[in-house]
Amino acid sequence: VIDLTGDDKDDLQRAIALSLEESNRAFRETVLEASIAENKASLKRTHTEVWSDSPNPHDRKRQENCPVGLKNVGNTCWFSAVIQSLFNLLEFQRLVLHYSPPARMQDLPRNQKEHRNLPFMQELRCLFSLLVGSKRKYVDPSRAVEILKDAFKSSESQQQDVSEFTHKLLDWLEDAFQIKPKNPMVDLFYGRFLAVGVLEGKKFENTEMFGQYPLQVNGFKDLHECLEAAMIEGEIESLHSAENSAKSGQEHWFTELPPVLTFELSRFEFNQTLGRPEKIHNKLEFPSMLYMDRYMDRNRDITRIKREEIRRLKEHLTVLQQRLERYLSYGSGPKRFPLADVLQYAMEFASSKPVCTSPVEDIDTTAPPVFLCMDYSTGEQPDASVPPECSGSGPQAQQQQQQQQRVSIHKPFTQSRVPPDLPMHPAPRHITEEELRVLEGCLHRWRSEVENDTRDLQASISRIHRTIELMYSDKSMMQAPYRLHAVLVHEGQANAGHYWAYIFDPHQQRWMKYNDISVTKSSWEELVRDSFGGYRNASAYCLMYIDDKKPFLIEEEFDKETGQMLSGLDKLPPDLKEYVEADNKLFEREMEEWDALQARKLQQEKLALAAASVAPQPMSTEPCPPDNTGEPFTCLNLWAMKVEYTRLLRFAQEDTPPERDYRLLHIIVYFIHNQAPKKIVERTLLMQFADRNLGFDERYEKFRDTTVFLLIGLELFLKKSYVESLMYLIYAYQYNKELLAKGPYRGHDEELIAHYRRECLLKVNEHAAALFETGEETKVNAGLSIMNELVVACIPLLLVDEMEEKDMVAVEDMRNRWCSYLGQEMEPNLQEKLTDFLPKLLDCSTEIKSFHDPPKLPSYSTLELCERYGRVMTSLTLSRTPADGR
Repeated sequence: VIDLTGDDKDDLQRAIALSLEESNRAFRETVLEASIAENKASLKRTHTEVWSDSPNPHDRKRQENCPVGLKNVGNTCWFSAVIQSLFNLLEFQRLVLHYSPPARMQDLPRNQKEHRNLPFMQELRCLFSLLVGSKRKYVDPSRAVEILKDAFKSSESQQQDVSEFTHKLLDWLEDAFQIKPKNPMVDLFYGRFLAVGVLEGKKFENTEMFGQYPLQVNGFKDLHECLEAAMIEGEIESLHSAENSAKSGQEHWFTELPPVLTFELSRFEFNQTLGRPEKIHNKLEFPSMLYMDRYMDRNRDITRIKREEIRRLKEHLTVLQQRLERYLSYGSGPKRFPLADVLQYAMEFASSKPVCTSPVEDIDTTAPPVFLCMDYSTGEQPDASVPPECSGSGPQAQQQQQQQQRVSIHKPFTQSRVPPDLPMHPAPRHITEEELRVLEGCLHRWRSEVENDTRDLQASISRIHRTIELMYSDKSMMQAPYRLHAVLVHEGQANAGHYWAYIFDPHQQRWMKYNDISVTKSSWEELVRDSFGGYRNASAYCLMYIDDKKPFLIEEEFDKETGQMLSGLDKLPPDLKEYVEADNKLFEREMEEWDALQARKLQQEKLALAAASVAPQPMSTEPCPPDNTGEPFTCLNLWAMKVEYTRLLRFAQEDTPPERDYRLLHIIVYFIHNQAPKKIVERTLLMQFADRNLGFDERYEKFRDTTVFLLIGLELFLKKSYVESLMYLIYAYQYNKELLAKGPYRGHDEELIAHYRRECLLKVNEHAAALFETGEETKVNAGLSIMNELVVACIPLLLVDEMEEKDMVAVEDMRNRWCSYLGQEMEPNLQEKLTDFLPKLLDCSTEIKSFHDPPKLPSYSTLELCERYGRVMTSLTLSRTPADGR
């Protein structure tokens, strides 16, 4: 139990306690509810139960010119990703900020949604105004989210479908703006296409409107392949032929593209076998600049010609690739080799020296081979006058032969090297000079022909690829440029995961990553890694392109009188400007009250230190008067204190190994390392002279608690009690991280604790998987309980820090261990349990939603703590291997 009421407690300690208290509450609400609908239910929690703000308002202060983030109020990362993408469309931002509801009630749109979309528009205006001019690092979107909740009550998915949310949002915006003569939301986001086709032999043409354009991902390598497939449905050969047929199909041709072109990438499909949705992780590339000319109705004839040419080239390309494959993978058996290499090997075989110069039929097969009779002590082979004992007859020869064979087989490294004239490769036994000359000529000529043919095929294939790539590169087909504005990314599986957005800043010419409250600089390389797919289960599910010929979409607004660019609060209409200024004043008052509180606490501490650090008056060398026991005692003197301080200062300056950490044995050493005020050191030194069992204050208490957590965790780890060890190591790392945030000597080696925390988590995961594999009900439940209460709860701690790539790899290893069961046959009840559990394990959110209470720590004396800590560190040093890296 941590006391949160005392004013003398360290601020960091209270912050950690509050964080743990919130985590414990979230743990009781999430992990104990082992349900597949857990993430959806979490949306109903209050934001304080999911996210705990820093008590220090200065930590929540916006940095100059840094975009404002959005607080996650309960699995609302989907909301943040979409809203930030739209907010950074400055034309859309202006439309929302300057939106005004109709003055008369009869002007309201007559539909079922007016009681929701108009309040939502007001909240969206307020939210956008805070994103423009707030002094906070991030703002709370709770009120806008609350209005949206009702729109998704019919959804049974764990997390909100972002495409559905975007459709709903655009629908509400369209309704809100339809009172105007020309709806700006329709003009901004909606386009038209012409559907041209044949239905049972009859031709038709229809014009349709579209908002977000859906594209299939499975089976395609890039965005253009997806678009080509989406523009043609069925068999449409009859469209281009003079006679009708019974075939049906259609083509889509865009007649009008919207300024903001949004593509839905369908990365989710329903698995009929497992009875649940699954995510498609295939890699799909997309360009930063997209030219849409080939899909426009005005270029219909040109595109059809080019498509036919591409189809012809691809057919020819297939033929060439098949021919090339026959050259590169030659042979009739299961193993294939490049034909040029086969010919080269044949040439090498033919030109090798024979193993034996005598005919095979002249060799006595009962005698050992000649080279076995060589003198292994000298490495020399026998000449023509070989002695009889090497002829292969007689017991002496057999004995010598066996000995020589035994030496050559079992002691190869003690013998002389192989004679240079001994052949190293197989070679023909009979070949004449004429045969060799003819064969070498043929093989050389055939190999040259094969190499030339291979080069020609590869060059032809490269030319066709290049021709296809440049098919639409002429200027006439580059008149509709669309620049990538935002990429919305999902990481995880179909039932669980995390959302964020990459948004391009055209004024700074760089990509930014919007991840809830975190807004950071990014790069195209990071975007590609996280968005194309195939990496850590992350991939783009929505692409937002903007017309590059319409700069007003992203241009800042200018003052009509002065001509200066408007920024900050100047961009806001009067009512919103007043609203943001009021919120900023509240935040400034919060910071002032915090500063005043800290100043009072500092003043109280100074007074306490001044009272405690009053040194005793110098005493004479005469012994002090006897106490009531009749025994005299020697008074403290400054000389003894100075000697002790000098000794401890020398300890602090020594570079000692972890097993001999003077900071544990002497609190003064800890204070010297961390540059504690002089009065603190003096007071502590006085107290140590008076009481060797010093009651440590909060400055040292956190370090001592961290040490005990680490000590017990490592002792249990060495005993292979991994489940019991894990929570001690988890808390050791968390406490140590808080200590190191104040100074490098406040805590222990962070990398060492991270290493054993990671190793312990992997061991626990392996133990739980072994229990699951038994198939026994009791053990399976025990394994899943360990995973839910320990592993799943601890994974976000590894993901949120991103301190080491090793932590990320460890998380992927644990997930892959359980995902490997998906393709295996198992009992239906096990399959059901696995299906319920996997979404929690694969949830890539870094929100700390579930955590154990910290273990209770035993009370150790200083000497006992130092001895046990030294022993465990010595044991770790002895048990480390080079592979550990520690």
